[in-house]
Amino acid sequence: MAKRILVVEDNDLNRKLFCDVLRAKGHEVLPCADGNNVLSSAREFGPDLTIMDIQLPNISGVELIAAMKKDPTLATIPVLAVTAYAGKGDEERIRDAGAADYLSKPVSIGPFMAAVDQLL
Repeated sequence: MAKRILVVEDNDLNRKLFCDVLRAKGHEVLPCADGNNVLSSAREFGPDLTIMDIQLPNISGVELIAAMKKDPTLATIPVLAVTAYAGKGDEERIRDAGAADYLSKPVSIGPFMAAVDQLL
């Protein structure tokens, strides 16, 4: 059954890749390039899963995850964090904010879809 997935990614190529792969698997996808629009987009779209880039202009993906988890309408939506910034302690900080899972970029399609399927 098709699920609704919000893809938050400022890099055009990564956003297109994630969306294309998810659509090919039959999911309904809403791309979001601007972190400032994430919360309102999530409330309007009602995703079953959010894929969240951590390094966004203007606002951190970690801040957005924490804000989603504090919002009663968004708190139960699992978040898959995806980041190129994989320094020591980052995974723990991202999970502490409320991410259900974490992948480092570059992301291979197999592990990406496995993480998506597990969270759905």
